[in-house]
Amino acid sequence: MLIMLQLVMGILLVFSFLGYLLFVRKVLSLPWEFTPVFVFSSIACFVFFSGLAGQLYIGSMVVLILGLLAFAAMVFLWLRKGAALRISLSLYHLCFLAGSIIFLLVLFQNKLTHYDNFSHWAIVLKQMLSTDAFPTPDSNLIDFKNYPLGISSFLYYVCRFAGHSQSMMLLAQGLLIFSCFYAMFGVVTEKRRFLLFAFLGLGLSTLSFFNITIRINNLLVDFLLPIYALAIFAVVHRYRDDMKRACIVVLPLAGLLTIIKSTGIIFAAIGLIFLVYTWLTHWKKPGWKDALAVVLTLCGALLPYFGWSWRMKTVFQGIENKFDVSTAGLQMEKTPEQMREIISLFLKSSIDLTTRPALGIVIFQVVVIAASVFVAVVLKKKWNLWKALIALDVVLVLYYAGILGLYLYSMPLDEAIWLAGFERYASSIVVLFAGGLVLCAAVDLERSFYYRIGEVPDYRAFKSVQTKGYYQKGIIACTAIAITLLLSEYNGIVSIAKSYNTTLPYKIQAVTGDRWYKGGEEDNSRYLFYASDADMQVTNYYMQYVGKYLLYAPQVDGIVLFYEDNMDNLLSSYDYLVVVETDSDAKRLLKKHYDVDMQEGIYKITRSGDQISLSLQ
Repeated sequence: MLIMLQLVMGILLVFSFLGYLLFVRKVLSLPWEFTPVFVFSSIACFVFFSGLAGQLYIGSMVVLILGLLAFAAMVFLWLRKGAALRISLSLYHLCFLAGSIIFLLVLFQNKLTHYDNFSHWAIVLKQMLSTDAFPTPDSNLIDFKNYPLGISSFLYYVCRFAGHSQSMMLLAQGLLIFSCFYAMFGVVTEKRRFLLFAFLGLGLSTLSFFNITIRINNLLVDFLLPIYALAIFAVVHRYRDDMKRACIVVLPLAGLLTIIKSTGIIFAAIGLIFLVYTWLTHWKKPGWKDALAVVLTLCGALLPYFGWSWRMKTVFQGIENKFDVSTAGLQMEKTPEQMREIISLFLKSSIDLTTRPALGIVIFQVVVIAASVFVAVVLKKKWNLWKALIALDVVLVLYYAGILGLYLYSMPLDEAIWLAGFERYASSIVVLFAGGLVLCAAVDLERSFYYRIGEVPDYRAFKSVQTKGYYQKGIIACTAIAITLLLSEYNGIVSIAKSYNTTLPYKIQAVTGDRWYKGGEEDNSRYLFYASDADMQVTNYYMQYVGKYLLYAPQVDGIVLFYEDNMDNLLSSYDYLVVVETDSDAKRLLKKHYDVDMQEGIYKITRSGDQISLSLQ
């Protein structure tokens, strides 16, 4: 019965999404490329504000019902007009749709494995789904309570009606990822020039190479930051002569971007600066309406950010969070020698060509410079790619300076000294850097055709037979390379899915299950996990975080061996012993002291005076 109810709710969710897509498409006359990301971002922002108001579930229900009403209204209008059902898909739409479906299906076969899923992103979502509310200071399961909940709000909305499984969480985030990529194709206006889509597909496929540390098969948001900014670039460029419409579409995208992560405000600022720049360079008289639209967009996009900041200052007043340490205090903590050591390691890491971010920066710098020279000298064309390179280089330098400041003045010493998270931070900005250049190159390429589609008959749309041959060969080359890159990413994700049975989360879930409690009441029992310390899975707290997530229990500790003289004292402090992995020494000790044949499972710890007994549950 519950499965049928879940299936029905999932179908209603799909129709609700479809209702919004059709409604927005009709009312705002948006191209299909911008419609999904606009709808998904708007829903995420609405649910987020509902969460701030303490009405997370009610707000989600309102969104679902309004979407269903929009779908019913669109069907009614369609039937009233008596129009025939026509589905017209171009070759590029078919290719993108097929590729997206394949990757979404693969994501649906994956489960969570990354450390940070269990230390924050997944456990926050699990608590939201369990309590139908944002975490509070009493949420003992959440260590980093200052992380914004923009993406979590959208995932909550999808999982609330479509199911709580880890695969559904990944699928929901996949919708956001592919909606952003779809939006990037909106920079192309000549829809019948397949070379433009093939070239853009090739360029955007390379982004997966730099995203290897933050693959899409997890709930980490580092990849969403740059691709949301790239989607804003595409929208602003497409509507550069219609700023009011550009502002309407950008508003929810930039608003959500500010609450994706604490660094989201940086990427939102980059997108909004491009909006302002485009407005100023395309000024029309009288321009007060466009000016008002831009100002309102800038203010509106910051509302989610200030809403979250207000929550941190009121609801979480006095709660210390990650990186919430005063500059003065950190200057006292880090000595000049330590700061020099951090700077030295940072500079070495930034220019280390064995790392993907540094390699990507160098490759794109060289390719863009060579392409710009070739186009100017040989083809006698004026491209704006070199201008984009200069602008993105400035962004790159400022971003890296900001990361260095983070390590020096905001991050605790034990993490800063080894540049914790550096590759993820660097990958985010390199994806933006490379993606921005690809978008600009696609626009320049579109402007370089001798004829524009529609100016002359299709058979005369090329300067010569030779250029038509180059065009066809270009399509083949770009498509082949793009497919190769995407197959590499596909095979990587499939390989991870197939190897899930060897992962620690699988081993723990096989013992504990994935527990969901009605009303979100936490399991306050005390758990002691036992396993080997392979890959430092216990000492780096990975096993404990996975245990917290699956048990929905805040009191979880880990151990890798027993000391015989202290076994009774140790076990007496816990309610349960969870054996994830066994070894001969532990088996011998448990057999000797508690007459237990040690195996994977949960043992109830019973105390009777000075006596300790274990019973397998």
